Amino acid sequence: MSAAKFDRAELESMLVGLRPKLHRYAARLAGSAIEGEDIVQEAVVKALAAHDGGALVERPEQWLFRIAHNAAQDHLRRRQRERSRTSEADMTAIADLSVSAETRLATAASLRSFMRLTPTQRSAVILVDVLGLSLHETCEVTSATLAAVKAALHRGRAELKALASAPDDVAVPRLDPEEERRLRRYIDLFNARDFDGVRRLIAEDVQVDVLNRTRLNGKKEASTYFGNYDRLGDWALSLGFVDGQPAILIRNPQAHDAVRGFMLIDWRGEEVMAIRDFRHVPYCVAEADICLLTD
Repeated sequence: MSAAKFDRAELESMLVGLRPKLHRYAARLAGSAIEGEDIVQEAVVKALAAHDGGALVERPEQWLFRIAHNAAQDHLRRRQRERSRTSEADMTAIADLSVSAETRLATAASLRSFMRLTPTQRSAVILVDVLGLSLHETCEVTSATLAAVKAALHRGRAELKALASAPDDVAVPRLDPEEERRLRRYIDLFNARDFDGVRRLIAEDVQVDVLNRTRLNGKKEASTYFGNYDRLGDWALSLGFVDGQPAILIRNPQAHDAVRGFMLIDWRGEEVMAIRDFRHVPYCVAEADICLLTD
């Protein structure tokens, strides 16, 4: 297949279809469903900008994964600037050990487990064992040699296998009392459908990001966001954690209170300055480490 420029509508359609897979890769690489969505959004913007700049693409799906991979690497570098980093020597040759048992192990591994691997190992295991790319496709996405990919895959699989047999001693996260008080007040007003009361908590310059839908700036625009929830009856809010962060869980009372999404709230004193609503990105919920905080 020769390099070609495909139209924007075709690219946008492809991005919609690939977004869950791109997020699965980014989330496991970053160790956070929330940060994974940040990476995907950055990758989408870069892909559209590259298209508008006249980019010629031979294999569109691998090209998009390459952009997501680079965005994830940039994100990790920004996050780890102040941390010491270790390098991993490449092995020159390792046989491809991909088998169904290893695929099942990688697919079931938690985000926390993947964070115990090096970034190189995470990329190789996720692309091959979770997303099903071939070794050569993984080389294309990561710009690594075949020997380096095989080395990272071998070591990553061995580490995941060891982690799977280790006891889970992760501590339950704790919530700051002031943060809990603010969040519970917000949740109580929301659940009571007292949206006038909710609006009184909102800053004039509030920013609302409904992921995969829209962005609203200012209190006036944000009113439409609350109006949409007021018209729906398939939700109830609860306090919890998502990837260790305090969050508001969106449960579905019509489906045995299954978590269908979550909200992240940023405060400025007693005012809400930003809302990120993950209701319309179900793949984030599927990848996230979610913990309900009981009363």
